[in-house]
Amino acid sequence: MLRFSLIQRRWASTGYTHLSKTKQALIPSKGDYPLGFRAGGIHCGVKKKAGVKDLALVISDRPCSGAAVFTTNAFKAAPVLVSQATLQANPNALFGVVTNSGCANAVTGAQGEANAKRMRDAVDQLVGQPKSALTMSTGVIGQQLPIEKIEAGIKDGYKQIGDSHDAWMACAEAFMTTDTFPKLRSGKFQVGNESFSLAGIAKGAGMIHPNMATLLGFMVTDAKVSPDLLQKAVKYAVDRSFNSISVDGDMSTNDTIAVLANGASGLVIADEGPAYQLFREKLTSFAAELAQLVVRDGEGATKFVTLHIKGAKSFEEAKQAASHISTSMLVKTALYGKDANWGRICASLGHSGISVDATKVSVNFVPADQSAPLKLMVKGEPEIVDEERASEILAFEDLTIEVDLGLGESETKFWTCDLSHEYVSINADYRS
Repeated sequence: MLRFSLIQRRWASTGYTHLSKTKQALIPSKGDYPLGFRAGGIHCGVKKKAGVKDLALVISDRPCSGAAVFTTNAFKAAPVLVSQATLQANPNALFGVVTNSGCANAVTGAQGEANAKRMRDAVDQLVGQPKSALTMSTGVIGQQLPIEKIEAGIKDGYKQIGDSHDAWMACAEAFMTTDTFPKLRSGKFQVGNESFSLAGIAKGAGMIHPNMATLLGFMVTDAKVSPDLLQKAVKYAVDRSFNSISVDGDMSTNDTIAVLANGASGLVIADEGPAYQLFREKLTSFAAELAQLVVRDGEGATKFVTLHIKGAKSFEEAKQAASHISTSMLVKTALYGKDANWGRICASLGHSGISVDATKVSVNFVPADQSAPLKLMVKGEPEIVDEERASEILAFEDLTIEVDLGLGESETKFWTCDLSHEYVSINADYRS
């Protein structure tokens, strides 16, 4: 019963009074949303508990260009396959995204793919356009969707969508499975004399180690961007955000990050000039903020850890090193135990498959308050560690591990968390 109560607590979708003050502060009380989009979320019956939202809709009042990146898992879920086909067939005239939680519709064969198409078709009937929506699903793998309930829910949900903050919050809540809080962000940005807005929702707490080239996310913007430019911007942004996080090193069958651009703001990005560069920069930082929310809600996590890899020969090698260290069970459990066992970091780096010269590597712990870093190793030589200072730093909820390879000018940041007893409890009884 104790272990099941942990899952029930994470499925709470209203109030959030059980959360720490740190997590409560991550839930926005207002927003600045893109023009021309409406959102909403309802309970349609995929989840057994009455009132828990399980169906989300985001609809544009005009056609959108679209772009997305998807899981590279061999067991691609039915909604991934259908969304890929929809995007390829209709990249200039998408109208929205429909998402259910509670059932992943993954490893469900021909019936699962037919059900994903029925979700899309239900939106098509409402907006009056064929192949109008991308589909997403999240939850338990290997179970068929209650598609009749979802179809009825799409019709009911469409009547309730709106452009208010509460409507966007309801949409974000409908994405949640083992998430403890809705992950919603929005903002308005200036490009010369024009402005554009972004809104985004992500979900995920476990089975998180994306390699997109159970994590879902989408962003919408009122800028006008062609599908080709949007795809380039999304790929760049995801490499530096959603593909730079890890909770447990496990890749979902359903990973999808999609972006829709409807052009309602008047900002037009026609080429890869300064306006595009600024748009890509804002999209990347926006996506990184959403991705970090996923790590902060990692199943059982007690620490939010930034891995800052510097001095690499290339961005790709820096990222490979960070990704490898982030999945080390020994590193993650040491962080949970507040043990300054930095040798585990070096050990993981040493078999990461990148260029390493042990005589040039330096490792530091940087505390959340950005006070003086604790030097652990300098150019291959170990420092005498002040264990009391190490304990102080590891007591922070936020921590940066800085690794300088001393080989080049490239760097990256990667976000991860620790591994606790609660992670095992949540995932041992996930289907209960």
